[in-house]
Amino acid sequence: MEADIAALLKLLNETFAATIVVIAASMLLYNLTRNLRDRVARTSAVVLGCLTLVYICDVFVSLGPGISTYTATLRLQWIGIAFMPVAMLHLSDALLATTGLPSRGRRRRIIRLLYVVAAGFLLLAAFTDLLIQPVPISPEFFPGDELVGVRAGPAFLLYVVYFVIVVGVSLVNVGRARRRCLTRSTRRRMGYLQFALITPAVGIFPFSMILGPGEEYSLAGLLLVNVANIVVILMLLFLAYPLSFFGSRIPDRVVKVELLRFFLRGPATGLLALVAILYTTPASRILGLRGQSFMPFAVVAVVLLWQWFVHLALPYLEKRLVFSGEDYDQLEKLQNLSERLLTRGDLLQLLEAILAATCDYLRVNSAFVAALQDSEPELISAIGPIRPSQELLQTEASTLYDTLNVQPNGELAIFKWETYWIIPLFSTRSAERRLIGFMAIQARAAEIDLTTDDEQMLLTFTHRAEQTLDDMQLQVDIIAALEGLLPQISITSHSRSDIDFRRDRVRHSAANTAASIDMEQFKEQVWAALKQYYGGPGMSNSRLLDLNVVKAALPENDNNAVKALRATLYRAIEAQRPPGERKLLSPEWTLYNILEMRFIKGAKVKEVVTRLAMSEPDFYRKQSYAVTAVANVLREWELNQEQES
Repeated sequence: MEADIAALLKLLNETFAATIVVIAASMLLYNLTRNLRDRVARTSAVVLGCLTLVYICDVFVSLGPGISTYTATLRLQWIGIAFMPVAMLHLSDALLATTGLPSRGRRRRIIRLLYVVAAGFLLLAAFTDLLIQPVPISPEFFPGDELVGVRAGPAFLLYVVYFVIVVGVSLVNVGRARRRCLTRSTRRRMGYLQFALITPAVGIFPFSMILGPGEEYSLAGLLLVNVANIVVILMLLFLAYPLSFFGSRIPDRVVKVELLRFFLRGPATGLLALVAILYTTPASRILGLRGQSFMPFAVVAVVLLWQWFVHLALPYLEKRLVFSGEDYDQLEKLQNLSERLLTRGDLLQLLEAILAATCDYLRVNSAFVAALQDSEPELISAIGPIRPSQELLQTEASTLYDTLNVQPNGELAIFKWETYWIIPLFSTRSAERRLIGFMAIQARAAEIDLTTDDEQMLLTFTHRAEQTLDDMQLQVDIIAALEGLLPQISITSHSRSDIDFRRDRVRHSAANTAASIDMEQFKEQVWAALKQYYGGPGMSNSRLLDLNVVKAALPENDNNAVKALRATLYRAIEAQRPPGERKLLSPEWTLYNILEMRFIKGAKVKEVVTRLAMSEPDFYRKQSYAVTAVANVLREWELNQEQES
């Protein structure tokens, strides 16, 4: 009976050790891919790396390697054991620096010295018996297994002193960092972190060396190890939460949702598959099959059922764990907008399908839809070999507008133009229906010869084309509003840290100096303002209005902030102008030509591409360079303005 209990506890120990590896490695990868530029994320990765290595070695030795490999693995394990305390101290120092208390050199030098000490302990463990002394053991409950125990060497007491002092100082540092937090949420998270940092210490300290060789395989030792592993698993999950917020530029709500989805779809899936493997493979018979034969089916079934459960449960979990009532309602509206809003490509496909159905019904080859923008026709979608040129549409613009701009009475209005029958398309979103374009169908006869059924079907196609073209123009308005508003509502990491933590050693807020401008967000601001150069939220709500260089231009622009910003952007664009006579096809004039034609003159992309003789991908790439050049000029002017003031 006791042997069976010991075997079960040993299997549970292997399962928990593998679980710790999966969770720690997942957290490590999660941090590395999200915010590696943040110092807290980098140092926490070192801590998680040490923990992962220690438990990988535990899992490996549970597979039953030979004595020599077993011994080498136990020595290799000391990479994590030796470096974990100083990695924790390094993390605590990064947390202190985040709260505005960076090292003046003393803490940095101590940490570097302790890394050297840790390397010394590793060398002692790897190449001598001064720190650890591996000895073969034959446990009472596993007499046939080739196992290796570890006895403490003469230098082990030094490691214990090093471990206790360094881990203790680490916890004190995190406590200091917690007291420096200004907001309740950050203080609470730092408290979680202070408590959860005990996890690595409990997880990697070699308690078996205190118990004695082979004692970890007794019933009491196995029970103690399993309890410790359960605590480590829970604390690792607890540790992941506060660490995810450091260095993040996205709202807390998004961080929580990302973390929840990551753990449910990543580590949880891997753990369930692992459990299915561990507990089905040794079985003699399951449903009449050997355990090893049944195992692939079990793994696939567990993974599929778990993913199905996550799909069903995730909305409920997010609502209960992340969102309050009002927040969830707002998020639901945004999700509905995302689901209902079609892309331009979707709408063009729909228009093409409408035109194809119209041509099939009337037995003609060609048709097109054109939009009327400021009374100027623009070809939107066309099928068939016959289609008008843009020059013809522009030449006939006034004639088309006069012909088509008649108030509909619910009946089909159809006119002859060139070799087409044309039908006006009106917006359905206003009380007074506004002409927004027209649909043209290749004339199948010299005179319009539609039957009543033809007119009724064509009226149906016309209504669909009206709705699609109306949606396309509404989409343009929504995208334009988003391009102007999104850069204004983004919050930089600097402003968040200034709110969350004390900045005793910073004389001025970093967010108020040009030297600390986040260039990616600054470029977004410039891009939004240029896109809406002659009006829109990208100009009227822009944070660029707060620039000193813009405020300095107020007297010259009737003290109108938007006019001052427009004038400043114009100066920045002119700063890109090369000396000499302007040349459209000269490479050194490309950036200026794009800026002047696209934003100041408001030319369409196709027109700019044609005049500058470049492909659209090349245009968008160089347009990005041009906007970056304008942003760099504005930042340089802002720096000069601050120095003068």
